[in-house]
Amino acid sequence: MTSSRLVDLWPAAGVRVRAGDLEMRWIDDELAVDLALLAGKGVHDRSSMPFGHPWTRGTEREVARNMLTYQWAARSRVGAEGLTLELGVLVGGEAVGIQSASGDNWSVLREVETGSWLGRTHQGMGIGRRMRALMLHFCFDALGAESVVSTAFTDNAASNAVSRRTGYEVDGIQRVVREGAAATQTRYRLDRDRWATVRAANREILGADVEVTGVDALLADLRAGGVDS
Repeated sequence: MTSSRLVDLWPAAGVRVRAGDLEMRWIDDELAVDLALLAGKGVHDRSSMPFGHPWTRGTEREVARNMLTYQWAARSRVGAEGLTLELGVLVGGEAVGIQSASGDNWSVLREVETGSWLGRTHQGMGIGRRMRALMLHFCFDALGAESVVSTAFTDNAASNAVSRRTGYEVDGIQRVVREGAAATQTRYRLDRDRWATVRAANREILGADVEVTGVDALLADLRAGGVDS
Protein backbone atom coordinates (compact mmCIF):
# COMPACT_ATOMS: atom_id res chain seq x y z
CA MET A 1 0.00 0.00 0.00
CA THR A 2 1.51 3.32 -1.10
CA SER A 3 1.94 5.62 1.89
CA SER A 4 0.02 8.90 2.07
CA ARG A 5 3.28 10.70 2.83
CA LEU A 6 4.79 9.52 -0.46
CA VAL A 7 1.66 10.48 -2.42
CA ASP A 8 1.75 13.93 -0.83
CA LEU A 9 5.33 14.44 -1.98
CA TRP A 10 5.01 12.59 -5.30
CA PRO A 11 1.36 12.59 -6.52
CA ALA A 12 2.03 10.15 -9.37
CA ALA A 13 2.47 7.47 -6.72
CA GLY A 14 -1.23 7.71 -5.94
CA VAL A 15 -2.48 7.02 -9.47
CA ARG A 16 -4.79 4.03 -9.87
CA VAL A 17 -7.07 3.20 -12.79
CA ARG A 18 -9.59 0.37 -12.66
CA ALA A 19 -12.24 -1.26 -14.84
CA GLY A 20 -13.77 -4.38 -13.33
CA ASP A 21 -11.03 -6.86 -12.41
CA LEU A 22 -8.43 -4.92 -14.44
CA GLU A 23 -6.28 -2.42 -12.57
CA MET A 24 -3.31 -0.21 -13.44
CA ARG A 25 -1.35 1.45 -10.66
CA TRP A 26 1.91 3.08 -9.67
CA ILE A 27 4.71 0.54 -9.37
CA ASP A 28 5.95 0.50 -5.78
CA ASP A 29 8.83 -1.72 -4.71
CA GLU A 30 6.66 -4.72 -3.84
CA LEU A 31 4.85 -4.63 -7.19
CA ALA A 32 8.16 -4.00 -8.98
CA VAL A 33 9.58 -7.24 -7.59
CA ASP A 34 6.46 -9.19 -8.62
CA LEU A 35 6.71 -7.77 -12.14
CA ALA A 36 10.47 -8.36 -12.35
CA LEU A 37 10.05 -12.01 -11.45
CA LEU A 38 7.24 -12.30 -13.98
CA ALA A 39 9.38 -10.74 -16.72
CA GLY A 40 12.21 -13.11 -15.89
CA LYS A 41 9.95 -16.05 -16.70
CA GLY A 42 9.47 -14.76 -20.24
CA VAL A 43 7.75 -12.02 -22.19
CA HIS A 44 8.12 -13.34 -25.75
CA ASP A 45 9.53 -16.21 -27.77
CA ARG A 46 13.34 -16.10 -27.86
CA SER A 47 13.29 -16.10 -31.66
CA SER A 48 11.59 -12.68 -31.71
CA MET A 49 12.28 -9.23 -30.25
CA PRO A 50 9.34 -6.82 -29.91
CA PHE A 51 11.38 -4.10 -28.18
CA GLY A 52 13.81 -1.56 -29.58
CA HIS A 53 16.03 -2.08 -26.55
CA PRO A 54 16.48 -5.85 -25.99
CA TRP A 55 16.04 -5.79 -22.21
CA THR A 56 14.46 -9.25 -22.29
CA ARG A 57 17.66 -10.98 -23.40
CA GLY A 58 19.63 -12.81 -20.73
CA THR A 59 19.07 -15.19 -17.86
CA GLU A 60 15.91 -15.07 -15.75
CA ARG A 61 17.77 -13.08 -13.10
CA GLU A 62 19.31 -10.69 -15.63
CA VAL A 63 15.94 -9.92 -17.23
CA ALA A 64 14.38 -9.32 -13.80
CA ARG A 65 17.19 -6.95 -12.86
CA ASN A 66 16.91 -5.14 -16.21
CA MET A 67 13.26 -4.46 -15.50
CA LEU A 68 13.98 -3.24 -11.97
CA THR A 69 16.70 -0.81 -12.98
CA TYR A 70 14.54 0.66 -15.75
CA GLN A 71 11.54 1.09 -13.47
CA TRP A 72 13.58 2.66 -10.68
CA ALA A 73 14.93 5.23 -13.15
CA ALA A 74 11.50 5.88 -14.71
CA ARG A 75 9.89 6.80 -11.38
CA SER A 76 11.54 10.22 -11.34
CA ARG A 77 10.54 11.18 -14.88
CA VAL A 78 7.18 12.75 -14.07
CA GLY A 79 7.01 16.38 -15.07
CA ALA A 80 5.48 18.97 -17.37
CA GLU A 81 8.36 18.77 -19.84
CA GLY A 82 9.01 15.04 -19.73
CA LEU A 83 6.11 12.88 -18.59
CA THR A 84 6.62 9.15 -18.02
CA LEU A 85 3.97 7.01 -16.34
CA GLU A 86 4.80 3.34 -15.92
CA LEU A 87 1.81 1.55 -14.41
CA GLY A 88 1.70 -2.02 -13.22
CA VAL A 89 -1.20 -4.05 -14.64
CA LEU A 90 -3.09 -6.44 -12.37
CA VAL A 91 -5.98 -8.76 -13.14
CA GLY A 92 -7.88 -9.95 -10.10
CA GLY A 93 -5.02 -8.63 -7.97
CA GLU A 94 -2.34 -10.63 -9.82
CA ALA A 95 0.50 -8.76 -11.55
CA VAL A 96 0.44 -9.53 -15.29
CA GLY A 97 2.50 -6.79 -16.97
CA ILE A 98 3.11 -3.08 -17.45
CA GLN A 99 1.34 -0.38 -19.46
CA SER A 100 3.12 2.94 -19.99
CA ALA A 101 2.50 6.37 -21.45
CA SER A 102 5.29 8.88 -22.01
CA GLY A 103 5.98 12.06 -23.92
CA ASP A 104 8.25 15.09 -24.07
CA ASN A 105 6.97 18.68 -23.79
CA TRP A 106 3.72 17.50 -22.22
CA SER A 107 2.75 21.04 -21.14
CA VAL A 108 2.67 22.14 -24.81
CA LEU A 109 1.98 19.06 -26.94
CA ARG A 110 -0.27 16.98 -24.65
CA GLU A 111 0.90 13.90 -26.54
CA VAL A 112 2.10 10.57 -25.15
CA GLU A 113 3.29 7.30 -26.62
CA THR A 114 1.93 4.05 -25.21
CA GLY A 115 4.00 0.95 -24.60
CA SER A 116 3.42 -2.31 -22.78
CA TRP A 117 4.42 -5.88 -22.05
CA LEU A 118 2.64 -8.94 -20.68
CA GLY A 119 4.06 -12.04 -19.05
CA ARG A 120 3.81 -14.96 -21.47
CA THR A 121 1.47 -16.90 -19.21
CA HIS A 122 -1.06 -14.07 -19.50
CA GLN A 123 -0.95 -13.63 -23.27
CA GLY A 124 -3.68 -14.65 -25.67
CA MET A 125 -6.49 -13.80 -23.24
CA GLY A 126 -7.41 -10.31 -24.49
CA ILE A 127 -5.63 -8.60 -21.58
CA GLY A 128 -3.35 -6.60 -23.88
CA ARG A 129 -6.34 -5.09 -25.66
CA ARG A 130 -8.12 -4.32 -22.39
CA MET A 131 -5.15 -2.63 -20.75
CA ARG A 132 -4.54 -0.48 -23.84
CA ALA A 133 -8.21 0.56 -23.83
CA LEU A 134 -7.94 1.42 -20.15
CA MET A 135 -4.82 3.51 -20.74
CA LEU A 136 -6.56 5.39 -23.56
CA HIS A 137 -9.45 6.26 -21.25
CA PHE A 138 -6.96 7.45 -18.68
CA CYS A 139 -4.92 9.52 -21.15
CA PHE A 140 -7.81 11.22 -22.91
CA ASP A 141 -10.50 11.44 -20.22
CA ALA A 142 -8.38 11.90 -17.09
CA LEU A 143 -5.06 13.43 -18.19
CA GLY A 144 -6.50 15.51 -21.01
CA ALA A 145 -4.21 14.27 -23.78
CA GLU A 146 -4.70 15.67 -27.27
CA SER A 147 -3.13 12.67 -29.00
CA VAL A 148 -1.78 9.23 -28.19
CA VAL A 149 0.71 7.47 -30.45
CA SER A 150 2.28 4.03 -30.58
CA THR A 151 4.77 2.05 -32.65
CA ALA A 152 5.14 -1.65 -33.31
CA PHE A 153 7.58 -3.71 -35.34
CA THR A 154 5.84 -5.01 -38.44
CA ASP A 155 6.50 -8.59 -37.33
CA ASN A 156 4.77 -8.03 -33.98
CA ALA A 157 1.29 -9.12 -35.02
CA ALA A 158 -0.23 -8.91 -31.54
CA SER A 159 0.79 -5.30 -30.89
CA ASN A 160 -0.30 -4.15 -34.34
CA ALA A 161 -3.67 -5.83 -33.86
CA VAL A 162 -4.21 -4.16 -30.47
CA SER A 163 -3.46 -0.70 -31.91
CA ARG A 164 -5.93 -1.18 -34.74
CA ARG A 165 -8.59 -2.74 -32.52
CA THR A 166 -8.50 0.17 -30.06
CA GLY A 167 -8.86 2.81 -32.76
CA TYR A 168 -5.40 4.06 -33.68
CA GLU A 169 -4.84 4.95 -37.33
CA VAL A 170 -1.69 4.12 -39.28
CA ASP A 171 0.61 7.15 -39.36
CA GLY A 172 3.45 5.85 -41.55
CA ILE A 173 6.43 3.55 -41.18
CA GLN A 174 10.00 4.01 -40.01
CA ARG A 175 13.22 2.00 -40.23
CA VAL A 176 15.20 1.51 -37.04
CA VAL A 177 18.05 -0.64 -35.78
CA ARG A 178 17.01 -3.72 -33.79
CA GLU A 179 19.72 -5.91 -32.33
CA GLY A 180 22.23 -4.67 -34.90
CA ALA A 181 20.01 -5.10 -37.96
CA ALA A 182 17.53 -2.89 -39.82
CA ALA A 183 13.86 -3.40 -38.94
CA THR A 184 10.62 -1.67 -39.85
CA GLN A 185 8.08 -0.24 -37.44
CA THR A 186 4.53 0.92 -38.09
CA ARG A 187 3.54 4.20 -36.45
CA TYR A 188 0.02 4.69 -35.11
CA ARG A 189 -1.86 7.81 -33.98
CA LEU A 190 -5.12 8.44 -32.16
CA ASP A 191 -6.19 12.09 -31.86
CA ARG A 192 -8.83 13.53 -29.56
CA ASP A 193 -11.39 13.98 -32.35
CA ARG A 194 -11.09 10.33 -33.33
CA TRP A 195 -11.17 9.28 -29.69
CA ALA A 196 -14.68 10.72 -29.51
CA THR A 197 -15.74 8.25 -32.20
CA VAL A 198 -14.00 5.15 -30.79
CA ARG A 199 -14.47 5.77 -27.06
CA ALA A 200 -17.67 3.73 -26.86
CA ALA A 201 -16.03 0.77 -28.62
CA ASN A 202 -13.16 0.88 -26.15
CA ARG A 203 -15.66 1.00 -23.30
CA GLU A 204 -17.14 -2.23 -24.67
CA ILE A 205 -13.67 -3.80 -24.72
CA LEU A 206 -13.36 -3.01 -21.01
CA GLY A 207 -16.85 -4.21 -20.13
CA ALA A 208 -16.96 -2.07 -16.99
CA ASP A 209 -16.93 1.54 -15.87
CA VAL A 210 -13.55 3.23 -15.52
CA GLU A 211 -12.56 4.43 -12.05
CA VAL A 212 -9.59 6.78 -11.65
CA THR A 213 -7.90 7.70 -8.37
CA GLY A 214 -5.18 10.25 -7.77
CA VAL A 215 -5.30 12.07 -11.10
CA ASP A 216 -6.34 15.47 -9.71
CA ALA A 217 -3.23 15.70 -7.54
CA LEU A 218 -1.08 14.55 -10.46
CA LEU A 219 -2.54 17.19 -12.78
CA ALA A 220 -1.98 19.88 -10.17
CA ASP A 221 1.61 18.74 -9.85
CA LEU A 222 2.08 18.86 -13.64
CA ARG A 223 0.59 22.36 -13.81
CA ALA A 224 3.01 23.41 -11.09
CA GLY A 225 5.90 22.12 -13.16
CA GLY A 226 6.50 18.69 -11.61
CA VAL A 227 10.01 17.36 -11.31
CA ASP A 228 12.13 16.07 -14.19
CA SER A 229 15.49 14.40 -13.90
